Formats: sequence, structure tokens, C-alpha cells
Amino acid sequence: MSISTSVLSDLLDSLPHLRPQLYFKASLTALSHAMEDQVLAANLDRPLIIASFQKERFYRQEAHRYQRLAEKSNQIYVLSAPETEFANSSGYYEKVAFEPDDALAQEWHLLVVADNYATCLICRESLGSLAKNQHIPEMIPSLDMDTARRFEGIWTSEKRVCLKAAQLLLERIQVYRPDLAGKVDEVFSRLGIGKLTGQSVVSSDREYACDLDTDPFVQRLVTYLQASQYKLHKAYRSIAAQARKERLVNSISTAIRRSLDPQEILQVAAQELGQHLEACRCLIYRAQATDAKAIIEHEFLNSNITSVLGQSWELEHNPLFQQVLQQLEGVCVADTLGDYQVKKSPALSSIVRQFGVRSWLIEPVLYQGRLLGIVELHDCHFPPHEWQPGELDLVKAIATQIGAALIQAESFANLEELNQQLEALDRTRSNLIAITGHELRTPLSTIQVCLESLATEPDMPWELQQVMLSTALADSERMRKLVQDFLTLSNLESGRVEWHPESLTIQECIDLALSRLRTRSSQEKIPQIKTQISDNLPLVRADGDWLVEVIAKLVDNACKFTPSSGQIIIKAISNGQEMLEVTVADTGRGIEPNRLEIVFDRFYQEEGALRRTTGGTGLGLAICRQIVNGWNGKIWAESTGKDQGSQFHFTIPIVQGSQFSLISRSPTSHS
Repeated sequence: MSISTSVLSDLLDSLPHLRPQLYFKASLTALSHAMEDQVLAANLDRPLIIASFQKERFYRQEAHRYQRLAEKSNQIYVLSAPETEFANSSGYYEKVAFEPDDALAQEWHLLVVADNYATCLICRESLGSLAKNQHIPEMIPSLDMDTARRFEGIWTSEKRVCLKAAQLLLERIQVYRPDLAGKVDEVFSRLGIGKLTGQSVVSSDREYACDLDTDPFVQRLVTYLQASQYKLHKAYRSIAAQARKERLVNSISTAIRRSLDPQEILQVAAQELGQHLEACRCLIYRAQATDAKAIIEHEFLNSNITSVLGQSWELEHNPLFQQVLQQLEGVCVADTLGDYQVKKSPALSSIVRQFGVRSWLIEPVLYQGRLLGIVELHDCHFPPHEWQPGELDLVKAIATQIGAALIQAESFANLEELNQQLEALDRTRSNLIAITGHELRTPLSTIQVCLESLATEPDMPWELQQVMLSTALADSERMRKLVQDFLTLSNLESGRVEWHPESLTIQECIDLALSRLRTRSSQEKIPQIKTQISDNLPLVRADGDWLVEVIAKLVDNACKFTPSSGQIIIKAISNGQEMLEVTVADTGRGIEPNRLEIVFDRFYQEEGALRRTTGGTGLGLAICRQIVNGWNGKIWAESTGKDQGSQFHFTIPIVQGSQFSLISRSPTSHS
């Protein structure tokens, strides 16, 4: 029943304008998978899919993909020359077994035809490439012969070519599977196979455009291009085993030393080591001698192997880990099913059963006798893997490099942290000098001028004398507040403050804070202030003086940056069962989103120390944060941007079981 004619030859004879191209095996694999991905990704109506795999072993590698494709269509035909169990059958799709001496055994075909989409890949293997492979010396047995396989053929989306190829392949299918005649006739009729001729093809081709997502296609091509390059590189490296190991150590060492991020170092090392040793699983995790457990954070997996990423690994009752800890040397288990230590340990037996570990290698990551982590290699295949001396030496060398890189990364992290602290101290020093210089020099100059005028002008009118005295007193009070803020923040940060918590009503504390504001100069016009306090608020537990201080400073801060025509609202609501949330909202200048955190830093000044239009040391919000932290509350700012106003929130602990009933009142206004 075998047929000696080639589908490619018949297609070229029928359509003489076609010109075949040369393809390597890796390129055809990429194209085939990309075409299959298009079917999976696109919304095609019952496409016709025909795939010819030459031999059964090639089909077995792709069988799972065609089960997925079968969900898209009932018109899928897979052709292959049987080698073991492949035979004519109907299941997820139609299997067509052709004779080994059929011309199809030398060809590679994939065809997809739908109402609005068509593409086909019709190729024949070049016998010259096979003959050339036969002359490769046997001294390089690991060289991948597939990389040298070449094919000539057609890859196109031209409708007429696709339909003609479909016709030739369906006729070939009917020869081997006459029982599919009805199904084949149906697809002939539905897709109009064999009916397009002459001028009608041109108009049909215009209607055949289909807006498909090409991302899966491009991704598949890129993936296979990278895979092909890696396979070729691996083949050449296998020529000299010792040189390969040296290059491996150098490449991993370079990769992990290029980074100062410990997480990146471990991930790169796990990936590189697992790939080059072709392990089923390679794990690297941080562990110290005193740790009872470790979390697997870095993993390399071979195909079809269960991941252990995120698993908690027993260390305290792990006899292999304890052996490594005692000897500070690696431990290898050739066969976990027969190893006594594994059998008697429930923790290890559970790992072996759950994750299929058959051969196990554990190597410590050390630096000057200090344990930093563990490298594990797992082999999950039968028969068990005998760890070779060269592999053990290689893993030990990589573990040594990882240890040095981790210490280097930790040292850099510590140095970077110290540098940041020094930079912060330097900024604080600069701000302190600038702010104190400005805030002290200005009132001192004013006080000096006033006192000199009073001393040298005895005939000064009484009214002017009062103005001079008032100005000097006001600036001396400004200096007193500056010194007081410095002392307050210093005491809070050093922990020298003694807290005296008591049960309080938030309304009383707000009233006390606002009463401070009314003592300000009558000449200074402030925005309208309103309070909106929810009824039946519970009592809060805090130091009353410090709570009033927080509210007063937040209101004072809002007044500084809100015009007199603006408005400030103070709210208080119960936030869950444990905290009361207080909000001071204004309609003023607002805060840029990227500065919402740093406004609480010491000496922070939005406009700079010497350019600002409002007075102050920039310590008020820093003091508020220290006070709120003292009662384990939280404080934060919100603003949508410049000139959009801002809201400052803080929380206070609630007295459990308390409920304070406020006298019914409308919101109070203060102006």
C-alpha cells in the first residue's frame, strides 16, 4: 500500500511558481510550534489540521500538544511511520500509520486551513545532510546530530497553495484510512478544497485576511532561536570535558560576582549549576547552624519535575544536614530508597516520597567555617545516579564561589547602609545649620534693633516704645519655641520621656489644642476651623499633654500652609475595635505624592531652609510622629498634589469597653 511519490514534489509540479527554501531542523520545530500556537490562540472555526511526523518517536514528543489542539477541532489528522505502538485509530484525533518505505517517512508536514485562515509547511529532508552526518568522527559521541539535519520545502499562507497541499495530504490519508472517507469528504466540501482555480483565487485571497495575534508566533520563534543557540553551544563544549568544567566554574563565578544582590546571586547559581549538570532539581537556600527550618527560595527544575519552591525544609531533625554541619563537608546519597539514614528519618522519607528524589547531593556554602547556606542536587530518574568525582568537585567549587559572593554582597549592603546613615546625618547637620542659623539670627537681629532703639532714643514716643517691646517679646518667644522643639524631639528620640496614659475624651483634647491657637496674635488671621466629631465615640488611652501637643501641631501646620480664606476640618471616627482615627484636613497648598513620607523627617522644609515663605524649624511633624509611635499608633499624610489640600491622620488606642456619649450638637466652628 506504500506510496513512493513525494507530497512536496507533487505540490511543486502542480504549482510551478513555488520556489522551495532550505530549513534546518530547529527552524522547522520553531515554525511548527508557532503554527500550533496560532491555532490555540486564535478563534478559528473547526480548522483542518494535518501533521506528518516522519517516525513515531517524533510524534511521541508532540502527542500532548495535539490533545490540546483537538479541543479546537474534530478535523485533526496525525501521520507517522509506526515503530512500536502507533497504529490507525480514532481518538482525540485521527491517527494514520503509513508504511516505513513511504515517501512520507522522509517528509515533514504541518497544515492548518480554516474559513478565514490558512498556512502550511511542506518539507522534505535533504539526504545530503544525513550523508554528511555519517562522516562525523565517533570521538565526539555527545554532539547533537539533529542540529545538522536540513530540509527543503515551502512555508506559506497563500490560500491556493494551502488548499492544494490539503488535497494531496487528504488523498494520501484516504489511501491508508478508507474508513475516513465520509469525514474527508465533509472537509473537502466545507473548505472548497480542489475547487479554486484561475481568477477566483485572487478575490478569495483578499477575503482570506484574518487579524490574528502574532505574539505566540513571535515568542515561539525567539524561544527556539535561543534554544538552538544553547544546544549548539552545549555540543561544542562537550568536545573537551575538562575544559567544559573550567568554563562552567568561571562563568558561574563571573555571573554571581557581577551582582551584589544576594537573592540574584543564589538564583543565578541555581540556574547555571542545574543546567550544566543536567540535574532534575537544583536548590540553593540560606541556612545557618542554629536554624531549625529553611525555606526553599531558589530552584532550577528540569522538565516534568515537581517544584519544591516555597517549601519548608526540616533541618533540626534532618540527619543529612546534621552530618554536613558536623563535618562541614558535602554528603551524597546514591540511592535514597536503600539508604539507612533516609529510611529512619520521617522528614527525609516524606521528601523522597513527595518529590521523587532518588539520588541526593548536599553541599554546604561556607565562608571561613561559617555556614551560609546549602546547595542541593536531586536526580529523580531510574536507575539511581552515581555522583562522579568530577561532579562533586564542581559543586564544591561553585559553593565556594557562592560563599565568597554572599559575604561580598553582605559587606556591600552593610557599607551601603552606613553610607545612607552618613548621608542622612550630613543632611540633618546641613539642615540644622541652615534652619537654626535662619531661625535664630532673624529674631536675634530684631531683638537687638529694638533694644538698641530703646536704649539710644530716650525721647521715643510711648506708643513706639510699646511696639518695640512687643516685637522683642514676640521674637524671644519664637526663639523659646525653637529651643523647646529641639529639646522635645531630642527627649522623644532618646526615650527619656515618661508617659502617663489616662482615659480621655477626644473632644476635650481637641478643644484644648484649639484654645492654644486662640492665644496667637489677634493681628494674625487664620483659616476657619471646624470640628466634625462622631457621636458616641469611645474613650482613648494616651498621655493627655502629648495628645494635645499632636493635635495642636497638626492644626498649626495646617494654618501655616492654608490661606486665611481656606478651611481646616478636624474629624474623629472609630477605626475598628482597637483604634480611634483623628484627621486634620485643610484646603491649602497640598503635598506632592512623592513627598508624603519625607514630610515627617526632621528639618524637612518643602521650600528649602532659606527660601520658604512660612516660619518654623521643620520639627513639628517629626515630633508628632515620635509621640504617636510612643502609644503604638500610626501617623500618615494624604494629598493629591499641589494646591489640592492635604490630610494628616493619626490613630490612638481605644479604652476597651468604653463608650462616651456626646451631647447632641452640630459641628462646632472656630474662627
